Amino acid sequence: MGSLMQDLKYGLRMLARNPGFTAVAVLTLALGIGANTAMFSITDILFLRPLPYPAADRLVALSEVKLDEPDRPWPASERAYWDWKEQSHSLEELALIHWSWPHVVGGAGGS
Repeated sequence: MGSLMQDLKYGLRMLARNPGFTAVAVLTLALGIGANTAMFSITDILFLRPLPYPAADRLVALSEVKLDEPDRPWPASERAYWDWKEQSHSLEELALIHWSWPHVVGGAGGS
């Protein structure tokens, strides 16, 4: 334990002797801790917390696939939405969201 205290005192003396290096080291640590905290906060909100909807584990996202590009899903069109809404027997409710518009096009409470 005595050796640890000696090492800490020596380290503090070296940091006090080089204030420029100390400032850069403290700033680097502060930026690293801040960036890490921000990334964890975003990850927590997007991936770790459950969605704020009842029965959120039953939500699904549907998309269309073009035959010539099977590995690239496309957002569903309004026409496909109305076809799915009329013909679906396994979906309880269906809504179409256009990400470029600030509203829901169809679904519960929609048009």
